[in-house]
Formats: sequence, structure tokens, C-alpha cells
Amino acid sequence: MGFLKFGGFSNHQNTQKPMSEELSGNILVAQSGGPTAVINASLAGVVSEALNHGCIEEIYGGLNGVQGILKEDLVDLAEESQQVIRGLRHTPASALGTCRYKIKRTEDYDRILQVFEAHNIRYFFYIGGNDSQDSAAQISKLAQERGYELRVIGIPKTVDNDLPVTDHCPGYGSVIKYIASSVKEMSLDHEALGQHDLVSIVEVMGRNAGWIAAGASLAKRRNQPDDAPHIILMPEIAFDSERFIYQVQETLKKHRYCMVVTSEGIVDTEGNYVAASSQADAFGHAQLGGAGEFLHNLVETSLGGIRVRSCKLGITQRAAAHCSSQTDNDEAYLCGQAAVRAAVSGETDKMVTLVRSESDQYGCETSLAPLVDIANQVKPFPGNWINEDGISLSFQYQKYAAPLIEGEVKVPYEGGIPQFVALSGNRVSKQLAPYQVG
Repeated sequence: MGFLKFGGFSNHQNTQKPMSEELSGNILVAQSGGPTAVINASLAGVVSEALNHGCIEEIYGGLNGVQGILKEDLVDLAEESQQVIRGLRHTPASALGTCRYKIKRTEDYDRILQVFEAHNIRYFFYIGGNDSQDSAAQISKLAQERGYELRVIGIPKTVDNDLPVTDHCPGYGSVIKYIASSVKEMSLDHEALGQHDLVSIVEVMGRNAGWIAAGASLAKRRNQPDDAPHIILMPEIAFDSERFIYQVQETLKKHRYCMVVTSEGIVDTEGNYVAASSQADAFGHAQLGGAGEFLHNLVETSLGGIRVRSCKLGITQRAAAHCSSQTDNDEAYLCGQAAVRAAVSGETDKMVTLVRSESDQYGCETSLAPLVDIANQVKPFPGNWINEDGISLSFQYQKYAAPLIEGEVKVPYEGGIPQFVALSGNRVSKQLAPYQVG
């Protein structure tokens, strides 16, 4: 399946009249939340496009998201070599650093605006997910209330693929490409070892939606429903231990092994996570992890004499640039470019979205959606994409996801190891007094 890219920028979802186009000043871009294999491609898109516009004077990056902005820790991205900017296209993690800091205090917003004013920031681009888009919206609102001319554009980023409005999110195609590839490789190992007595459990990310776990189904060959994974557990389907054990037993009757892929956020019939700690992150989300171990113990206890293996892919899912999707990479870069073009043309309070072509051959172009329609909202996994058995995915999902994993990013190797780049990080001189964060 092809992966054409439409470079055009559409604003058909924009319901507000853009500001006047001419606005001279500096730009600031920052990254937030969990990194992805392609988040730096969006950063590269911002920097590359910003160099094309005379109204943009300086290109700054905020270290560690809003925390760096609060501390006035800024770097000059225009001083980076073109080789480094190009290298961001194949470098995982967040080159500027990231954070999970929740802005709650009025003085934090005041401080951010002070930093913007001190450095003549007129364009702000925030690369992140649901909570990040909320922060961007609040910063823009305060600037408008204070009469400070600022254009704010959000750039989507999340492996969870749960941002509303956009067809899909940069970062998702790469994470499911890695998971499907890993599951396919593991299945060959298990086929060799299993004698109808092996259960393998793989835990993947996914707090409230099963988008990531669903991607494991791409490991199946076309028209081969019996291929691994045999059981996919998602938060959308309440977990029933008795039914699960029965499904494992039935699978072992037919196959030499049983492979299970589970979201970290699966819930019981009462809506409680089957595995969650008592701790919460800065945004009040329960700390998850342990669903795989829970299932491991359940199978071991319920089915004596069965070998059980479990693994948690962890951050390898979002960091595996060596197994990332070229389509995903191209679209992440496109979103960074589109954000700059939108802001320069007068748009603000929007997030860049991806719109899928309606033609038979896959294609994608950018559009815009109001930040208020994105902030703190979650796009659920379509229930009609889950088969009646509750543990497998329909053809509709395959049609949706398959184009997103197409193509391989060419990562340079040296001595047999992938070579990535790092920003030189030339600091911008601070203009304000120190500020205590938190």
C-alpha cells in the first residue's frame, strides 16, 4: 500500500477569522509528555520551515517543556547545524527534553508570559498530547487577556493515538510497527518451543484506550486469523478472568502456544484497573504497569503444568527508531511545517490535525482544529472494530492502521550501532530573575 503525502495546508475546520498576517518576532518550540520515535521529526519540521519566513527573527527551544520555559532555560535552535536538524528526523526521544508538569498556579502562567515578553516570543509551538494542548490553550488565553500578541499552535504527539479530531497521531504508526514486528518475531520463537503448553503474555502501553494493543494484530498475515497474537486484551472490553482462562485453554487445543497481548490499562467488570499502584502522576493519572504480571500469575494458578512467560515492552515501544515508520516520520515532519505556516498566516489557538485522503490510495494532508476541542479530550477506540469474541480486531481496523506503518526510516549505523544526534544546546541569555518551579 502506498504512502503518498499531500504537502498542502487546509484550514477547513477553522471557524475563526485569522489575525493580520504580518507579525515579526521570535518563535519558541517545546516538547512535552512521553517521547515518541518521531517527536523530533516534528521539531525538525518547525525549525526547517521557520527558516523560510523573514518575519521570524530567532528560533528558540524550551528545555523540558513548560518547566524550562518557567526557568527561562531556552536554547538557540537557529545556531544548530543543518546536519543536526536533518539528524533529528531519525533520532528518538525528545531532543529538547520533556516534562509531565501540570500548570496549576496563576503565577506560573504569569511567569510564562513574562518570559515570552522578555524574549519577544510571538509564536509558540507546543508538541504534545491532550494535557499539553490544554496548557497551550491556557497560555494563549492569558496572552489575549493581557493584550500580548501571540500566536499559539499545538502539534500533535502521542503513541496512544487518543487525540480527538485528528485521524491519527504522529508517533502511533511507529509504536504499532515495533509492537507488531516484535510479536511476529516472538511468535516464531514460541512456535519452535511450544507443545500446546506455552502461554506468552506481552504487556503494552494504553491507559484508557486499546489503540496500541490493537496494533499487535498487524502481525497476522493476511487471511491468516490463526496467526499470533491469539488474544488481545483492551480497556474497552471488561476483563473476565474465567472467560480469559477458557480462551487460553481453547487456543492451546488448536495451537502449539498461546500469545496474549494486553493493554496496561485493562479493567475488570466494575471498571477498576486490574493492575495499578496507589501513586498518581502530576496530572492525577494512576500509575499503571503490572497487567502482564497479573495475567501471568492468573494463568499459572489456574492452569497447572503450563509454562508461562510474560514481558513488558516498556519504553522500548516509543524509543525504537530503528523500527519506526517512514509514513509516521514524514507526517510528524509535515505537522511541524504546517504549524509554522499556519501561525505565520495568522492562525492561533489551533492544533494541526491529519486528514486522511478519501481515495483508494492512502494519502494525508494537514488541517486545523481549535485547541479547546482537543484539550483534555480522549478519542475512544471504535467499538465496532472489535470482533464479537472481544479478543480480535476486524478488517476495518486493519484497513485503518496498515498504511500508518509503511516504509522504513533509514537510520545511519556506525560500528553496528544506530547513530543519533544531539543538540548543541547554545543557551539564550536569561533576562529575568530566577523562578522556583513547583
